[in-house]
Amino acid sequence: MFFEDLQNNLLIEIIRAALLLIAFVLPGWLFVFIIKKMQNKWPERKEHSPVVLSYLFILRWPIFILLAVQGAIVALRSMSFTENWHDTLNKSSIVTLIVIGTYVVAKVFSYFLGRRLGIASAQKKIYIDEGTIRFIQRITVILLYTGGILLLLDYLGIPISPLLAGLGIGGLAIALALQPTLGNFFAGSQIITDQIVRVGDYIELDNGAKGYVVDIGWRSTRIRTTFNNLVIIPNSRLADSIITNYYSPHMELAITVDGGVSYSSDLQHVENVAMEVANEVIEELPEAVKERGAWFGYEAFDDSNIKFWIWIYAKDRLSSFTVKTELIKRLHTRFRKEGIKINYPVREIIEYTDTAKTMEHGNAGEEVT
Repeated sequence: MFFEDLQNNLLIEIIRAALLLIAFVLPGWLFVFIIKKMQNKWPERKEHSPVVLSYLFILRWPIFILLAVQGAIVALRSMSFTENWHDTLNKSSIVTLIVIGTYVVAKVFSYFLGRRLGIASAQKKIYIDEGTIRFIQRITVILLYTGGILLLLDYLGIPISPLLAGLGIGGLAIALALQPTLGNFFAGSQIITDQIVRVGDYIELDNGAKGYVVDIGWRSTRIRTTFNNLVIIPNSRLADSIITNYYSPHMELAITVDGGVSYSSDLQHVENVAMEVANEVIEELPEAVKERGAWFGYEAFDDSNIKFWIWIYAKDRLSSFTVKTELIKRLHTRFRKEGIKINYPVREIIEYTDTAKTMEHGNAGEEVT
């Protein structure tokens, strides 16, 4: 009879604990489900604020995890055989609150800071690029996590002062062991603060690697090539490289087309025709910079042609290919129409036969005789 009562009480406690756990987990799951549905239907529901929805999207999983852990702790405390563990469970509850609270504060504040700096930059109140914003966000997150760790250690009764003193000695060993990682970190900080390159810039390194900067991280910088591949470069290597930034100081890019015309050409007529074609390209192509205009000049007397160049501007690196291609096509068509001749080298091949060789030997023999 005693064992039956004990089993019945244990079964009731298990059922009660399970119901308590479900009572905590179910609201958290519903919260995650509703936020996900709101995200999926956001384009159709414009009455909601995107800022509030973004914050809720950040909070959805931390809230679910917090409710699940607290529900498990409450469920365990409701059982009779865990009376001796109540203090440990209470401490676990506070530790969970500190850990998840620190994570939530860091994520929300990082998002808020990035959003405000982005809006201020867009409104021309301050000039700050995306890479610098990310760097500020990372430093802020590190400081908030450090504060959370110190708060957690203080709650657990672990003295912080001896720990900090020990870190002073151990920090030197850690710094030596992590020298490559720290070198990449400080190199990345230098790249961002000096604005050598920024996210979105098209760059080319002295080793031939080139592409668009996708991200400047703690350790490396990611570059997306024109073939849609990622080139990952350690920040220390990037800081020591010779970099050509096609987007600095501005995105406009000069395009030069070199050519040559026959010595019999009317040079003034050639210049007039070339300038007309260049101006047509500037006016008709949206990729060309209309404010810059075009320049034409003769460069040198070459072997078969008088060399010239045409100089116009495109809006960016990608537009330069379209503008240059169209300029060359139109120049070729217009020169043919105007009868302007472009000479090209001609190579004459003389076949050396055995008959010619015999005649040469015969003539040589007669001359000797």
